Amino acid sequence: MATQAMAAQTWFDGARGGRSGLGNVAEIAERNRMLLHAQQRARRGPTPEVFFVKHLDNSRLVKAADPVRVKEMRRFAIAMTVLFAMVMLYGWQHFSSIEIGYRVEAEKQQLLQLQEQNRQLGLSEAQLCDLNRLDREARKLGMDIPHPGQVVRPESGLDTDLGPGTPVMAQVRMQQ
Repeated sequence: MATQAMAAQTWFDGARGGRSGLGNVAEIAERNRMLLHAQQRARRGPTPEVFFVKHLDNSRLVKAADPVRVKEMRRFAIAMTVLFAMVMLYGWQHFSSIEIGYRVEAEKQQLLQLQEQNRQLGLSEAQLCDLNRLDREARKLGMDIPHPGQVVRPESGLDTDLGPGTPVMAQVRMQQ
């Protein structure tokens, strides 16, 4: 590239100067030969490169233990183990707290559901225990107010002195 650039520059210089091309061509050829010789020298370098194959046998070599390096590696391994354990502990706590939060929310939802169910059951109980409703249902079934003598109270026919609300054994009376 350099020779072409130099040759082109000298050719343009010669064309602009108006000199005859014969003398100028000899100068250009000499300059090109010098540049080619310099490039070849530069490519070869100061000494030629020669490669030889050499077979190496490293089977008898034994690696010497470096106690300082071993100590450093142990410290590094311990530090990394502690760091890893701390990161895993943090992750475990974090995910456990998230899981517990979900459980708490589920329990709150269940508590609200049970409170609503309890309220509904209380309303149903109040509706079912309404005396007017019971009276209407009894009349639909053909029941009426008891006549005198239909109701026998267990306290009236006993010879014992038991107070009201005391449990009493059932007895059969034979009519004569």
